[in-house]
Amino acid sequence: MQIHNPNANTLCNELDLIGKHLPLENATVLELGCGKAQMTRRIADRFPVTRIIATEVDQIQHANNLASERPANIEFHAGGAEAINAPDNSIDVVFMFKSLHHVPRELMGKAMQEIARVLKPGGMAWISEPVYAGDFNDILRLFHDEKVVRELAFNAVREAVESGKLELVEQIFCNTESRFANFDEFDQRIIQVTHTNHQLDDTLYQSVKTRFNAHVSPEGARFHNPARFDVLRKPVQ
Repeated sequence: MQIHNPNANTLCNELDLIGKHLPLENATVLELGCGKAQMTRRIADRFPVTRIIATEVDQIQHANNLASERPANIEFHAGGAEAINAPDNSIDVVFMFKSLHHVPRELMGKAMQEIARVLKPGGMAWISEPVYAGDFNDILRLFHDEKVVRELAFNAVREAVESGKLELVEQIFCNTESRFANFDEFDQRIIQVTHTNHQLDDTLYQSVKTRFNAHVSPEGARFHNPARFDVLRKPVQ
């Protein structure tokens, strides 16, 4: 397994990749660390899934999700990936969208064990993680350097595969795009998140703003972000 493929520069759409690689028709889906549930809603809108259980450990965001409008097949539950409230062999597809590296360091391995436990034999897991490279990462690491936790997340996936709990189907490397109208939007979406307490003094805040604004055009700021998608399967006994 590779943590990064520096030669993979193709721009891709994650939902398109999911549609090509995962069997979602009539599936029971579990999303771990759904955040604002943007991907949750896109999956429910695009694919004929029967049920999506979307979990979030951040209580503020979970409350916001519960209060939001949603399709009938989406359920919001509180909880972390290291302790999934679901029976063994009950889930067809598990998603983690850039959330494994947010699991506490000492619990990432446990999270992968839990994914293997709840998946049905032959069930699939889609683990997407940002690669530690690119212009957006260079801005983020000024105030929130994720190099170590992203490496630990990769190691947790690799260890789950090497132990035989999950099988590696494929690794996909490409660039995803993120857009911001201006720095204020970046501030709200990235700095002012409720799941992490980013504390920037005035000097650091201005440094981040200056670095970000160097990428702003009349159309806003667009970043191509290297990403890795690990496609896994639970072995059929």
